[in-house]
Amino acid sequence: MIVLSDFALKYQDDKRLERACKLFFHDWLGDDEKFNESVDEVCIAGNLARMLTRFGYEDDPIVKRIFDWLVGDQKEDGGWHCFESDSGTLDGWEALAAYSALPKSKRTKSINSSIEKGAEFYLDRGLYREGKRYEPWFRFHYPNHYYYDVLVGLDMLTALGFSGDKRLRSALQHLKTKKSSDGTWALDAVHPDVGEGADYTLNGKIHRFALEREGKPSKWITLKALTVLKRVEES
Repeated sequence: MIVLSDFALKYQDDKRLERACKLFFHDWLGDDEKFNESVDEVCIAGNLARMLTRFGYEDDPIVKRIFDWLVGDQKEDGGWHCFESDSGTLDGWEALAAYSALPKSKRTKSINSSIEKGAEFYLDRGLYREGKRYEPWFRFHYPNHYYYDVLVGLDMLTALGFSGDKRLRSALQHLKTKKSSDGTWALDAVHPDVGEGADYTLNGKIHRFALEREGKPSKWITLKALTVLKRVEES
């Protein structure tokens, strides 16, 4: 469903898509108890808000309620965290990504304030400075699910209007160095990325969901990279 929303489909485009959306509204978000059980961390809430907004439900009261939840879940330092914490983490990117999908005309005063604080959280860290260098963040992936990387950060920050901020320079330089001689960017890895520098392991057989071949030129990564660079150029 997240992938389909990335591809700019609207719920009116296909009855199957509309039926699937209704599962979220009626089976998982339909009353206070279901809502509170389903929307309990930024990874879920942010992906839900972004996905349903892109499908065309940005005016639905439940979707607006999810955005209100994201505003209220923001930490004092401007970030978000999927686990109990007094501070945010760069991994908690889904709220800003959800805001970037929301048309400016639909953003409330509280959402705009949350965007400003959230953007500062990422810009102050250059999109990747958080403790020891974490190598998976420097590899580009798709689908992203709930995982973060530098291209994810660049995409949402430039979409939110921060393309001209000088604190993006290092991340942008990394993006440019990964461009191939033929003008494309590769799909570096498919999530879950347990390659070099990852700090976790997986048990059992993993069935990765991929649309393109790992290590090969990627239409999606190339599109995102060019979109980011165009926003920067136009800023």
